[in-house]
Amino acid sequence: MIDFNLIRNEREKTEAALAKKGCVVDLKPVVEWDAELRRLKQAAEEMKAKRNARSKEIPKIKKAGGDVEAIFAEMRELGDKIAEADVKLDELDTKIKEVWYSLPNIPDEDLEAGGKEFNRVIRVSGDKPEFSFEPKNHVDLCASLGLIDYERGAKLSGGGFWIYRGKGAVLEWALINYFIETHLKDGYEFVLPPHQLGYNAGFGAGQFPKFEDEVYWLEGEDRKKNRFMLPTAETALVNMYAGEIMDESMLPLKLFAYTPCYRKEAGSYRSEERGMIRGHQFNKVEMVQYAHPAHSAEAFEELVNKAAALVEGLGLHFRISKLAAGDCSASMARTYDIEVWIPSMGIYKEVSSVSNANDYQARRSNTRFRDHVTGKTQFVHTLNGSGLATSRLIPAIVEQFQNADGSVTVPDALVKYTGFSKIEK
Repeated sequence: MIDFNLIRNEREKTEAALAKKGCVVDLKPVVEWDAELRRLKQAAEEMKAKRNARSKEIPKIKKAGGDVEAIFAEMRELGDKIAEADVKLDELDTKIKEVWYSLPNIPDEDLEAGGKEFNRVIRVSGDKPEFSFEPKNHVDLCASLGLIDYERGAKLSGGGFWIYRGKGAVLEWALINYFIETHLKDGYEFVLPPHQLGYNAGFGAGQFPKFEDEVYWLEGEDRKKNRFMLPTAETALVNMYAGEIMDESMLPLKLFAYTPCYRKEAGSYRSEERGMIRGHQFNKVEMVQYAHPAHSAEAFEELVNKAAALVEGLGLHFRISKLAAGDCSASMARTYDIEVWIPSMGIYKEVSSVSNANDYQARRSNTRFRDHVTGKTQFVHTLNGSGLATSRLIPAIVEQFQNADGSVTVPDALVKYTGFSKIEK
């Protein structure tokens, strides 16, 4: 969540910044509720102090043989007023948090206002593949080569699911191994988190309460415990140190995790969503950094370069886009997308989003570090990036590296994991 002092002391500036994300909100009522809450809290504290002071007088008056009934009556009256104030305080606190917790992150100042139409391509890598034959789309290629079984995936689980088979499964696992080996060489710690998470993890990541309906909730006793299936490993990784004060020497903390991701985003009937482009379950290796605020920008550049290097290492044509404020997710202050070219669609599709949340997630999860000079605590900055998601990489690989005879050449970087350099019937 954003620093409440920004709402309290820089309301109009905060409203303007949020408007860049398409969040048009009037925070004046929140400021007024906050002022009333602080006034009422002070009054309640004064009444409690007065009640305590009067309570201490009772033994002395009794010992002196005096009448304490008037004091008891006064204390009952104070108690009623305190109880009434507590109810109002709870009401105000709930109203404030309802708005405050739902606000998105403030975008970095250099981001363009507006939605995806204002995204800007900042780098293009490699040339678009050209074919001397009529190229096939990834759905037909994967089906003809026996890599993906769409029909039986749908039979098992419905639309938006598929089965990797034979060399398709090997290719998928080769990609994951390629990512893991690269991140280990770069000094990142490998984490295998639980696939079931508690509500606080969704809240800390900034996905709840606004996006509660976009995840798969477990039923029965687990639903009572507010457990859901993780939509991305980021949700787990950025909450690992929730409520803790980290030693400054731990920063930057560099983690990565492999998990399937479970999301309620169904494939549509549009041609660009066919096959594996969008589904309910897909594999992803996720990178996360806990960074010192002073080094947050360089951590972001590192993650962007790492994600881009993975795609470049596969020999794929891709581009990097700087997202406009309105196209960044709610929790993020800035995002760059790494997008691969899908020839049959004539468009680029994102295989990695690298984002900096600044202190937004850390404030929600109360994740801090202690400054070794001042001894004071500060909120860490959290950053994440896909490194990488596979469900769009395989379509890009089979389409960009297809041959006239219907076979597909395996990228050199994956051959040591697959044991074969070509996929053919």
